[in-house]
Amino acid sequence: MAEPSIAPFRESTQSKPVRYNPGTVQTSELAYDLPSDLIAQTPVEPRDSSRLMVIDRPTGQISHRQFLDIAQLLRPGDLLVANDTSVLNARLAGHKPSGGKAEVLLLRKLNPTDWECLVGGRRVEQVLFDGVTDHPFTADVIERRDGPTCIVRFSEPVEPYLSAIGEMPLPPYIHEKLRDPSRYQTVYARMAGSAAAPTAGLHFTSRLLSELQSNGVGVAFVTLHVGLDTFKPIDEAEVEAHQIHTEWCEITPQTALAIRETHARGGRIIAVGTTSLRVLETWGEQGQPEAGWSGFTHIYITPGFQFKVCDALITNFHLPRSTLLALVGAFMGLEPMQRAYAEAIRQRYRFYSFGDAMLIA
Repeated sequence: MAEPSIAPFRESTQSKPVRYNPGTVQTSELAYDLPSDLIAQTPVEPRDSSRLMVIDRPTGQISHRQFLDIAQLLRPGDLLVANDTSVLNARLAGHKPSGGKAEVLLLRKLNPTDWECLVGGRRVEQVLFDGVTDHPFTADVIERRDGPTCIVRFSEPVEPYLSAIGEMPLPPYIHEKLRDPSRYQTVYARMAGSAAAPTAGLHFTSRLLSELQSNGVGVAFVTLHVGLDTFKPIDEAEVEAHQIHTEWCEITPQTALAIRETHARGGRIIAVGTTSLRVLETWGEQGQPEAGWSGFTHIYITPGFQFKVCDALITNFHLPRSTLLALVGAFMGLEPMQRAYAEAIRQRYRFYSFGDAMLIA
């Protein structure tokens, strides 16, 4: 698959960290025990044949369907909003000038040649990549940050060479090699920049999207480039004490207009995944400007958050003690979420990136 063009990255001071929960949520409330054999190692075929847990928020009723049934569960006039980010071939294998192996994992683009990265290998200051061009192609560590994070400067923009020297990174809990890298991309991925996939969107096929649109359901897109911090657990005892990661996102004027028109005629906004929801609610915190919004979002959604934009959520089953689980708990309530996850384990749903999905409406 060819690498799509990289979306522009630009810092913004418009979005600042905000805490919403008037009380305190213990991180232990986001903990659960999952049998290891329920961690999906491979995607199902076809994409839309995965299972779907449907949760009615007003009643708490849970039903069990297949994902392709979503075409009957959404209503004419609803608007589906999905994240069109694309996962980069971000894991780059090279070597040190001395010959020892070294690896660079791209996290975030800062300018045409500088990236925030993880660099693997002992005492690495420079990484060389062979066979890429007819002249030396290198990555120099120009700044070290906390832990293994570094700022790396490539000798020229790296994007044209990602298909040659890069591999797609997979989450740390997936141990089987992915035969088809396109299965870790959504069918509508077009804005390259993520280190991980927006996994709720992996269930959609082009056929299913066409069926939804034929049924009168609109489809619109936002962009949020997913970082590896999405897998970072909450280590603090209290959820609110955690420092949320920042991610670049954008909502276009066209999507902003589609949302306003949908709400004006009584339709629902259905976020495809927690990443889409974070973009939409960031835009909501900015006052839902007609011009849309772009920048780095710091939004940390915990129980007590007042949702301004989203009416329903499609999402996978998330890691325990994670910010994503805190978001789901905020959307559907902590106790209903805990019951739903217990039911998913009893019913042997498949969990995490290649697992099954929930529709919370």
